[in-house]
Amino acid sequence: MIKVITYGTYDLLHEGHIRLLERAKALGDYLIVGVTSDDFDRSRGKINVKQSLTERIEGIKKTGLADEIIVEEYEGQKIDDIQKYGVSIFTVGSDWEGYFDYLKEYCTVIYLPRTTGISSSELRAEDRKLNLGLLGGFEENVLNKYFQESSFVNGITVTTLFNSSKSTDVNLQDYEDFLEDCDCVYILSHPTKHYREIKHALERGKHVLCESPIALTLEETKELFALAEKKNLILMEAIKTAYSNAYNRLILLVKTGKIGKVVSVDATCTSLQNFNNKNLETSWNSICAWGPTAMLPIFQLLQGPYETQMYSLFENETLKYDSFTKIDFFFQNATASIKVGRGVKSEGELIISGTEGYIYVPAPWWKTDYFELRFEDPNENRRYFYPLEGEGIRLQLLAFSKAIMEGIKSPYIRTEVSEKISSVIESFYSGQNLRKLSF
Repeated sequence: MIKVITYGTYDLLHEGHIRLLERAKALGDYLIVGVTSDDFDRSRGKINVKQSLTERIEGIKKTGLADEIIVEEYEGQKIDDIQKYGVSIFTVGSDWEGYFDYLKEYCTVIYLPRTTGISSSELRAEDRKLNLGLLGGFEENVLNKYFQESSFVNGITVTTLFNSSKSTDVNLQDYEDFLEDCDCVYILSHPTKHYREIKHALERGKHVLCESPIALTLEETKELFALAEKKNLILMEAIKTAYSNAYNRLILLVKTGKIGKVVSVDATCTSLQNFNNKNLETSWNSICAWGPTAMLPIFQLLQGPYETQMYSLFENETLKYDSFTKIDFFFQNATASIKVGRGVKSEGELIISGTEGYIYVPAPWWKTDYFELRFEDPNENRRYFYPLEGEGIRLQLLAFSKAIMEGIKSPYIRTEVSEKISSVIESFYSGQNLRKLSF
């Protein structure tokens, strides 16, 4: 019996896929089709897949062409499968010409001509067409990253740019013109402008992805989420870390009890910036620039009421521009702390302590692609690696697009987490439980 094996994602199964499978089937007596898993696709940077693994496998079954369907889950599996199933022929489309020649050591390799004029990427792009507007202030380098990363997400096109930093108040007519040209907007203006700009965009029927914090008070944050829900619009917080594969796996491991009960979460996020009193008014202070990221794992892992004690070193107290802030959190059964600064440097690590072990994420933990589970017995320690493409921006844009298209809230940052982050920042601005440091 001549066994043939082929692999693919088979997203939105189309005529091109079917013709390739028919040609593969004709090469032998028994066809094995390998379908890539969701995790394997993400690890290779293939983030635009629309259908789940179950849906894609079902699509292959319905063709009646596959004698056996397997799941491809890791790099190098093709060699294992060829040997395990006694495969005589490996085949893929001609767009991979030469790439799989290394498999000739194990079986015959045949590259089949592909059907031109149709692809899953084109079908996904047709299905999801969103015009994205970028609204920024002085953080132009971040806007540039979003513009570049948007090209990796099917169906999203940046169509317009608006700079709200030219004046203290937003020019509403210019902003109106900006909103006319987009379906959704990414906001990176100064935090003091978030509430007004988000509210105006929502009132005009636009979906919003905004850098955290959503607003500087709890009341305003609740109002904006309520407005989004009333208008059936998506309002998402753009903390890039929340959308990375490694960070999400880390949170899931903790919630499933891998390190026992969590008793402490300690996060540090710092960077050095040259201070100039002339631009402090338009620059993000430390609590807004780093605070939401540092607080994210705390409010995702620890529940219930809490108390805070803050310590801040101000570069300009009138403008509430802190160069460093430390916050201690006291929950009923756990504690937490964050250290954030744009004028102080420290080891940017994340440590989650449990009753049976702990998780360690090395600096810079907010760009998480690797973390460790550590236990009393070092033999039980585990290391986890997950590629991070585009600092998490493309995964964030993909989640935003998916939430809009499916009309459901993104699960990455829950509304109550956003509200707690805004509540802490409100306490900072009001001076509640805050002690000032001085040299």
